[in-house]
Amino acid sequence: QVQLVESGGGVVQAGGSLRLSCADSGRPFSRKTMAMAWFRQAPGKEREFVAAISWSGESTHYADSVKGRFAISRDNGKNTVYLQMNSLKPEDTAVYHCAARASSSSSYYYTLISDYSYWGQGTQVTVSS
Repeated sequence: QVQLVESGGGVVQAGGSLRLSCADSGRPFSRKTMAMAWFRQAPGKEREFVAAISWSGESTHYADSVKGRFAISRDNGKNTVYLQMNSLKPEDTAVYHCAARASSSSSYYYTLISDYSYWGQGTQVTVSS
C-alpha cells in the first residue's frame, strides 16, 4: 500500500527557499510505475496543481505560476519525491500535498486532481512578505 508523508515545510521570508520531501512509507516506488505530483491549497481556495513528474523522472510539468522557480525531482531508490522551491512569494503560502498514481508508462505525467489515487497529509508552507 502506498503511504505518502510530506516534510520540509515551514516559515520563510519572501525570496527564500525551501525543499519539500515526499516519502512513500509503504511499497517502494520501484515496485510500481508511479507518477507523482505536488498540489497546494490555501485556506478558502481550491486545491491547485503545482508540479508533476513521471516515474522515470524524464518528464516534468509545472504550473505557470511556479515555472522557473520550483523544481520537482525524485529518487526512486529512496522512495522519495522532492519539490525545490526558490524565490518564494507570499502567494505560495499553502498546504502542499504530495500525490501518486499508477502510470501506464514510465514517461507519463498527470496534472489533474482526479488523476491521482494516493495523497499525503500535507505540509504547511508560509511565506512572509
